[in-house]
Amino acid sequence: MSWSELSDPYAFEFFRNGVYVATIAGALCGLVGCYVVLRNMSYIGHGLSHAIFGGYAAAGLIGVNLFLGAGIWGVVTALAIGGIVRRRPIGSDAAIGVVTTASFALGIALVERYGSPGRSADALLFGNILGVKSSDVWLVVGVSMVAVAFIALAYRPLLFTTFDAEVAEVTGVRTTLIDTALMVVLAATVLATMNVMGVTLIAATLVVPAVVARMLTDSFAVMLAIATLVGSISGFAGMNISYHLDLPSGSTIVLVGTMFFLIAFVAGGHLRRRAGTVAHAH
Repeated sequence: MSWSELSDPYAFEFFRNGVYVATIAGALCGLVGCYVVLRNMSYIGHGLSHAIFGGYAAAGLIGVNLFLGAGIWGVVTALAIGGIVRRRPIGSDAAIGVVTTASFALGIALVERYGSPGRSADALLFGNILGVKSSDVWLVVGVSMVAVAFIALAYRPLLFTTFDAEVAEVTGVRTTLIDTALMVVLAATVLATMNVMGVTLIAATLVVPAVVARMLTDSFAVMLAIATLVGSISGFAGMNISYHLDLPSGSTIVLVGTMFFLIAFVAGGHLRRRAGTVAHAH
């Protein structure tokens, strides 16, 4: 394939916007996903996207701005999950399952009964990256800047809370505040990237880059960097591959991330065997 054929789609603004938002959203999800994976809350991306769909339907029904209504609904859902986990002896996955599936069911019921307000429900369920506008790109950029600022400013207490919340609280870290802020950032991330991946695939964009990074390093700072890089490359490469092979963009982005996972799985096993051999020899 010639260079001109590779660059042809960049003549279209909708494709350029799609590449921008996919690349930035991939990096954002990779970064935030590290905290999701390390807290054993991998299901929350899937759950929150479903909950926000419920908020989208409810906002349309009562006449509230769809983005504002869905965003508030997502934040409230995230905080409710955090509150349930802290106050009741149940696992985070169970709390996520109960709260978010109920919200999603409500959204489906409202859409079926009253119709889809504004944007197509199918676009939110399955993604519509080639339909994103410049405003959608700036939304993802804005959320990414907020996420990076939060992680940079609260790096140590956030790290401490992620690995040992009980000890962190005893030593004076305001774990409830940290957890609340993280949930708000996570809800904003899911809301901003739903146009890219849709409800059905967004969990993969949060989890896969972080899992790949975790398999390759034991350093948390390096894990953040690798996950961000894997997410951005998956978004960029997935968009271009999907265009030339005429495949759904969201699915292709996830498949590129899965390819990184397979490479990391094989490479990680090889490195562990090599390290074991060296240790045995000494």
